[in-house]
Amino acid sequence: MLEQIDLSTVNWARAQFALTAMYHWLFVPLTLGLTFLCAFFETIYVKTGNEEWKELTKFWMKLFGINFAIGVATGIILEFEFGTNWANYSWMVGDIFGAPLAIEGIVAFFLEATFFAVMFFGWNRVSKGFHLLSTWMVAIGSNLSALWILVANGWMQFPTGMAFNPDTARFEMQNFFDVVLSPYAISKFTHATTSGFALSSFFVIAVSSYYLARQRHVKMAKRSIAVASVFGLIASLMVAFTGDEAAFIDGKHQPMKLAAMEGLWDGQKNAPIVAFGIVNGMKEPGDFQDPFVVEFKIPGLLSLLANRQAGSFVPGINDLVFGNKDYNITGVTDMIEKGKLAVKYLAEYKAAKKAGDLTKASSALALFNQYKDFLGYGHLDSPKEAVPPVSITFYSFHLMAAVGTGMILIFLLYLFFTAKGTIERNTWLYPIGILFFVLAYIAGEAGWVVAEVGRQPWAIQGLLPVKVARTDIAPVNVKLTFFMFLITFTLLLIAEIKIMLKQIQIGPKEVK
Repeated sequence: MLEQIDLSTVNWARAQFALTAMYHWLFVPLTLGLTFLCAFFETIYVKTGNEEWKELTKFWMKLFGINFAIGVATGIILEFEFGTNWANYSWMVGDIFGAPLAIEGIVAFFLEATFFAVMFFGWNRVSKGFHLLSTWMVAIGSNLSALWILVANGWMQFPTGMAFNPDTARFEMQNFFDVVLSPYAISKFTHATTSGFALSSFFVIAVSSYYLARQRHVKMAKRSIAVASVFGLIASLMVAFTGDEAAFIDGKHQPMKLAAMEGLWDGQKNAPIVAFGIVNGMKEPGDFQDPFVVEFKIPGLLSLLANRQAGSFVPGINDLVFGNKDYNITGVTDMIEKGKLAVKYLAEYKAAKKAGDLTKASSALALFNQYKDFLGYGHLDSPKEAVPPVSITFYSFHLMAAVGTGMILIFLLYLFFTAKGTIERNTWLYPIGILFFVLAYIAGEAGWVVAEVGRQPWAIQGLLPVKVARTDIAPVNVKLTFFMFLITFTLLLIAEIKIMLKQIQIGPKEVK
């Protein structure tokens, strides 16, 4: 079966999905955080009755609306690609994966859309209290949308609450709450949303810094910075905390990803974290090449990160590929052998059942059940396939971590000078604030690279390889739509940037 797989189709489908997801993530984090910032601004307006806060709210709300409208387009296309590019995936896990996406559309998006019109067009048409409620409902609805999407993604990273049906060759949901409340679902939601809050805070700070540098809308800019720096600092601290928790969960459930994140080839006790390193991109499992060209390590920190225990053993890529009997680690090599047996006995079961030989079918099913946990590995051709791209994963993770650390410092500086009342005099900080808005985007995209590239070759961790999840179509069809989407998304991004810049140039309405 595997020799019939056209890997060029798989790789182009991967590229198209990655393109759509990365463009979509240019819009999503700004939506997640700006909705709450608008709610904060309007709450202050309702509490104080100060019309300047009202105009401030309407200005940021306008920028949010531009971003939201364009972001919806990429999100809809992304969901359709599960059916167009990954038909086998959709068939095998649609009952599970489709449930949170359906809830997102029926509940969260409906809530968001219901109050969206009131938030934008209800000024002076509904009471202050109801308008404020609408703004908060849009903020909550936007983040509930993210919750259900990230629940679906978290299940792909850590499949739980389901069982495999050998008669239909599908995974079927057994416990909805196991899916929703899995550690990966919670970790994904908290880490992704708080990173969006931090990025949105930097957006507000960057635009406000631009105004301060040109001595325009000074009062509005200072007020915006005051709220955004507090919100951003809290969010960035949460990003660090949830990121640490995510790495701990990876150590328990996706140890190969964690090993790739740190470039750890050979497991060790008291394992260090590589604070800085240049990866040897030629290294492969089982060879004797050095993993790094240059490296700077912090001893023992990876053991604490992965196991919450000083001096503990952290498995490396070689341990996970070839096994390590000393630490009771089953290697991918053994898993592939068991997986091939699972594939064999599943085929025998279906053939015997079709032929009406119930005795043989029962025997084959019993043998299949012994090896079914390794079914996904039966579709791998070699143990090397189970190793993700180490260089990409390592650099993406360290870039994300470095920017995340810097974000905390920059938020602290903005908050400190705002509290002192000297933010106008510290003009050197403005370009740094604008730069970190860009870096926050890069870090967010890098985080998704770690999450998705770091779990390759799996569409569903340990159960379904990407190459089996694909749609069986000609590569030319995927190539054509790849470039169509590339052009369309780029034009949408250019349009958003131009409209945003025009609105920023116009600025908020001044209250006389």
